[in-house]
Amino acid sequence: MARTVSQTPTGIITAITSTKDQTVHSLRTASPQTEHRIEHDCVGSLPVPSQAYWGIHTQRAIENFPVSGIAVSHHPELIHAYATVKRACAMANRDLGGITKDQWNLIDSACTDVASGAFDDQFPTDVLQGGAGTSTNMNVNEVIANRALELGGYEKGSYTLIHPNDHVNKSQSTNDSYPAAARLAIIEALNGLLKSMGMLSRAFRALGERTMQDVTIGRTQLQDAVPMTFGQEFSAFASLLESDAKAIHAERSPLATLNLGGTAIGTGICADARFRKCSIQHAASLTGLPITAADDPIAATSDTADFVMTSALLKRSATHLGKIANDLRLLSSGPRAGIAEIMLPPRQAGSSIMPGKVNPVIPECVNQSVFMVMGMDTTVSFAAEAGQLQLNAFEPVIVHAILESIGILGKAMDTLRINCVEGIRVNAETAEDSTRRCASLATSLIGHIGYEQAVGVAQTAMSQNITVREAAGLEGSIRPEILDDILNPLELARVQGKG
Repeated sequence: MARTVSQTPTGIITAITSTKDQTVHSLRTASPQTEHRIEHDCVGSLPVPSQAYWGIHTQRAIENFPVSGIAVSHHPELIHAYATVKRACAMANRDLGGITKDQWNLIDSACTDVASGAFDDQFPTDVLQGGAGTSTNMNVNEVIANRALELGGYEKGSYTLIHPNDHVNKSQSTNDSYPAAARLAIIEALNGLLKSMGMLSRAFRALGERTMQDVTIGRTQLQDAVPMTFGQEFSAFASLLESDAKAIHAERSPLATLNLGGTAIGTGICADARFRKCSIQHAASLTGLPITAADDPIAATSDTADFVMTSALLKRSATHLGKIANDLRLLSSGPRAGIAEIMLPPRQAGSSIMPGKVNPVIPECVNQSVFMVMGMDTTVSFAAEAGQLQLNAFEPVIVHAILESIGILGKAMDTLRINCVEGIRVNAETAEDSTRRCASLATSLIGHIGYEQAVGVAQTAMSQNITVREAAGLEGSIRPEILDDILNPLELARVQGKG
């Protein structure tokens, strides 16, 4: 049983107030004398704020890991997914007689409340934590237990009826429940990312349709190549995003493979042999996802391959997004001394000293977001490789890196669409004039006069600063009316339905 005391342990206050969550912060600093209850664990006893729904394990984590300043509450999808996992496990324990009906009713209601987001402020544990996620698991167990006790009319910390370990965590270990919750959280986060990707790709498609007849010159190695249209260029951006979205969508299925019932190392110790199948069925029913059990529970306990693959796909998407941002900056460069083929919407003054300067700040922001995602992928790779024997102790940083990458990518895509792509305009006349003057247009003459003579036409156009059409007319091998046709940039770009 917990007992309540009135004291102000400065060490606890200092550690707690380092969290980003302002609600939790105010809980600790509401008055000089904060009421506490005393809880105990295998290490000893510790005061816990009376109003807190977490318990001693979370309190120790607050003191032990004041590292990043980023609380688990920064990833609400992880909290909500964990509550869903706990609810599925409670249902299985109810079915198998592991907990009473009364215990299940209270735990189920508490899980529902936590899954709804009503208790997000009760998860102050740092995302960078030792113990393979044990602190997060116990934070969830304690919040659910104390909420269940409250719903039953009992005091927080009076764990005789509902205990965080004996009842909420029954038939589970951090080592099977934490990755299960992480997988569900990542799937949920990916759903949001896919929406952002879809809206950005559609914005590029729409821009491509509006500019499909506006010719420009393609470039390879930053040098003039052959004609294309702005519409083709923008549509290619959309195709890259759509390809990434397809690959990410497909990865949701492997992520829906859970290892519930494996407990500590996959052998299922402390769990009813029927728990594995039963908990998986309830998880599938609660989420509506095609959840299946891992084929080899021992291998699955230490395997982080699906996380590595997910992170790799995020890096792939970031690579494409960065390339798009780079191209937009190049195409809008100038606007007098650069390429200046497109105009990005002006978003803010670009200089504290140069009047009138406007910079491509949105693509620059996107580029920096891409750098972050690439760095996070490196973190995931190192953490996945560092796992040892029957468990990877570094899943917390893996999960944080993936969820953070998803959030950054989605927001970067949204701001690129809203604050840039939807306001892009093309300098069609300038681009067409530049295209007709490009010596590389002589490529289209090879089939008529051969490579060597085509080179001569290109060199004449460059040396005399005239168009390829004019230079080909001077060469005289092709009739003027034929030249007009074979040097038409739209014809060369092979645009379908050209005007």
